[in-house]
Amino acid sequence: MSESEKIDPIRSPSRRVFLRTSTAAAAMGLLVGWGSNETETKAAEIAVPQEPPVVALTKEARDRMTPDQIIAMWKEGNLRFREGRKIQRDFLAEQKATASGQFPAGVLLTCIDSRAPAEILFNLGMGDVFNARIAGNIENPDILGSMEFTTKLAGARVVLVMGHSACGAVAGAIADAKLGNLTQLLAKIQPAIKATKYTGDRTAGNAEFVDAVARTNVNLTMANIRKNSKVIAALEKAGAVKIAGAFYDLKTGAVEFFA
Repeated sequence: MSESEKIDPIRSPSRRVFLRTSTAAAAMGLLVGWGSNETETKAAEIAVPQEPPVVALTKEARDRMTPDQIIAMWKEGNLRFREGRKIQRDFLAEQKATASGQFPAGVLLTCIDSRAPAEILFNLGMGDVFNARIAGNIENPDILGSMEFTTKLAGARVVLVMGHSACGAVAGAIADAKLGNLTQLLAKIQPAIKATKYTGDRTAGNAEFVDAVARTNVNLTMANIRKNSKVIAALEKAGAVKIAGAFYDLKTGAVEFFA
């Protein structure tokens, strides 16, 4: 096991809310007042320490992590999601904890598809990540400006571009769909169609081809981020930021990291 896999920053003390002692104190009162074996057993059960809820990421916890450790944390979160053992979160506590500031570990560029909410797939909470969502997870000047804010100014360490299976935007681009402003958005996916090596049926009706193009689109978007944002490219070159790619399978719930 690598060092990055050993570190679980979301379980560190800086991210916990510790339980109040009132429950344990009440249990001790029962012991003193009644003293029966049955009462002692019940009180002991009440006094067993409970796993505290996870709260928002702090600056100290975020800054201690390397980009690879952050990605390892997201991979572990997706594994928990798939296995049905998600960390339970107190969103009200997270809302209060982040009201005065935020220190997300990364910024995600994902599709608007309602079935692919990255925070849920990675078992994250409020304050953990910035998330830019746009059909087909493509970059544009506004997205890049947002990412430059999150990395250069807000301290995010990872830029993750995540596509997904059965992407409607990709299928629309393959079918050369035309619809108002959507037309110019889909045009940004066209280069991924041409760049995808596939010898079978290259139509929108072929789910395998759609997914192949979606993967290519992730890689091209990553390249475009480096090409069109000197700010992020410089941060990556300095080792302050890592640009990575991922692909979410709607059927299995698994997120594959491939860059």
